[in-house]
Amino acid sequence: MDLCNINDIKELLHRHGFRFSKAKGQNFLTQGWVPRQIVEAAGIDETCGVLEVGPGIGPLTEQLCLNAGKVLAVEVDRTLQPILAETLGRFDNLRIQFDDVLKQDIAKLVREEFPGLRPMACANLPYYITSPVLAALLESRAFEAVTVMVQKEVAQRICSKAGSGNYGAFSVFCQYYAQPELLFDVPPSCFIPQPKVMSAILKLTMRTEPPCHIEDEALFFRVVRASFAQRRKTLLNGLSSGFSNLNKEQLSAVIADCGLPANVRGETLEIEGFAAIANGIYQLMH
Repeated sequence: MDLCNINDIKELLHRHGFRFSKAKGQNFLTQGWVPRQIVEAAGIDETCGVLEVGPGIGPLTEQLCLNAGKVLAVEVDRTLQPILAETLGRFDNLRIQFDDVLKQDIAKLVREEFPGLRPMACANLPYYITSPVLAALLESRAFEAVTVMVQKEVAQRICSKAGSGNYGAFSVFCQYYAQPELLFDVPPSCFIPQPKVMSAILKLTMRTEPPCHIEDEALFFRVVRASFAQRRKTLLNGLSSGFSNLNKEQLSAVIADCGLPANVRGETLEIEGFAAIANGIYQLMH
């Protein structure tokens, strides 16, 4: 059976009485080059243990199993259980867990499943849960790299630079944990049913340490959120709303001490700029 052949897919789904769920954002691949190229670009080999999120009927899982030392696939849709048993039952280096990945202790799962292997994450993420799943994978700090298929617009936003229109709090968040790289596009014609948007493969190579010195990580992200909460307004206004316990004079002094102009906007700052502001506020609060 070819898991990317549209006729094989339709026959498989019909045989098991499967219906696509819009709520779960299910779109299955119909072009075999896509999962093969994802695995190759992700650098998956026999030294790797791979956590896959949302295997669907298993085309990416199949390629991962053919290349990786071990694969753990976490699938939320239990109606796929008999289908996956048929499509992937031959692999002895695969374990499928029917669960919500967002309810898992990902770091613990990875430690238990992949001792002695290089931990990687790989997923064709449903659009509606892209941000929370990606955030959970990055925050776990459990992987060498996270390679995901996402909406192209999201991939561009994650990779965008300070000052660009796409740059936002999620860009800073992802770039704080990892170095993102947009690898290649996957057009709507590669799926059944076809989505209305272009997809892209994004590889996030995890940083082994933060990109710069930060006194308090939670405070840093609070500064980032406040800075983007009121786009097109000054950084001072954003910080004033986000830190009501500090007055404008104090916050103006922090901005000045960082060597930034008084009317600077948050969306023009790189990670180092946000870190400097956060560290200055940290000093004020301690």
